[in-house]
Amino acid sequence: MVFKRRDKRSVGQILLDLIYPRGGWARAIRYVRHRIHRLPDSPEKIARGIFAGVFTTFSPFYGLHFFVAALIARIMNGNMLAALLATFFGNPLTYIPIGVISLKVGHFLLGTDFDESVDKSLVDKFLGAARDLFDNVWALFTHADANWSKLELFYHDVFFPYMVGGVLPGIIAGTIAYYLSVPVIAAYQKRRRGKLKKKLDKLRAKAAAKPAREQG
Repeated sequence: MVFKRRDKRSVGQILLDLIYPRGGWARAIRYVRHRIHRLPDSPEKIARGIFAGVFTTFSPFYGLHFFVAALIARIMNGNMLAALLATFFGNPLTYIPIGVISLKVGHFLLGTDFDESVDKSLVDKFLGAARDLFDNVWALFTHADANWSKLELFYHDVFFPYMVGGVLPGIIAGTIAYYLSVPVIAAYQKRRRGKLKKKLDKLRAKAAAKPAREQG
C-alpha cells in the first residue's frame, strides 16, 4: 500500500511514543493545535469539543479519556475530533499537577485527608490496587480466595476523591480553553478563507486571460 509505514513499529515503540512521541511533546502539541485549527466546523462547536477534551483530562478514567471526551462532546454538540485531540492536554508533563489538584480539591470537599501524590503511601495504593486486580483475576482460574481490600482502599482514598475533585478544576480549565480557542480559531479560519479566496481569484483571472490571449 502507498500510505503504509515503511518502518513497522514494535509494541515497545508504540508504548514509548505514547509516553514521549517522536520529536517531543512540543512538536506533538503543535501538530494537535494545527489539526484543531483546520477542522471545518464553526469556532464555537470546535471550542465545545476542546472543552470536553480538557475537562476529561481531570477525570480518573485513564485509558477511557477518548470515549469520555467523545460522549461529553456529543452531549454538548461539540466537535468530536476536537474533543479527542484536546485530551492531549493530559500528558506525562501535566498529569502530576492535574492529579494533585484533583485529589486535593476532592479530599477538601469530602472532608478527608490527602496524601501527597508523590509520597510512598499513594504509590503503594496504586500498586496495591493493581496487585489486587491481578490476583483476583487469577483467582477466577484457581482455588485462591479473592481479596478486594487494597482496591477498596484505592477507591476511597484515590479514585473517588479524584473523580469528585476533578469536576471543578476541569470545568475551570475547560472554560478557559473554550474562551481562548474561539477567537483564535475564528481568526485562523478567516485568514485561511482569505488565502483560499486569493488563490481562487488568481485561478479565475488566469482562466479568463487564456481565451483573450488565444483570440489575440
